[in-house]
Amino acid sequence: MGNYLSADLRSRVIAAVAVGLSRRAAAERFGVGVASAIRWVREWHATGATCAKPQGGDQRSHRIEAYRDVILGAIDVQVDITLVELADMLRRDHDATFAPSTVWRFLDRHAMTVKKGRRTPLSRSDPTSPGGRWPGSRHSPVLILPGWSSLMVERRGPTVPRPRWRA
Repeated sequence: MGNYLSADLRSRVIAAVAVGLSRRAAAERFGVGVASAIRWVREWHATGATCAKPQGGDQRSHRIEAYRDVILGAIDVQVDITLVELADMLRRDHDATFAPSTVWRFLDRHAMTVKKGRRTPLSRSDPTSPGGRWPGSRHSPVLILPGWSSLMVERRGPTVPRPRWRA
């Protein structure tokens, strides 16, 4: 995508064409692309507008907004419905194809994001990992010494010295 050109430059190109300069000559004179000058003058003839149209933004959200009541009703019936299930329901029941990401953007616009909680809540009475260390890290007191496992001790028998644990 090219750089944004000022509204003043656009107006000068259109004014030059209005007084008799060709579109190609006006584009060369003001240092803009020929296609841009042709497009600007065509738009000016069609609508009278000399300013640029807005860029970016969501151009297709109106399609899914038509199914607002259907989506919100499905969420009321089944609270933990997934985005894929919502997209499949719209395709199956209403012959409307939407990607799960489109359904997510719809729900986000309507402030309906659901964050799932932790699978296991944190223990408030006894921390599961002392000192803020993660189990299995080198500094974790629950780590089996490198090169050792309980299976090695059982297989090799009493000749292998048992691991020493730090106090």
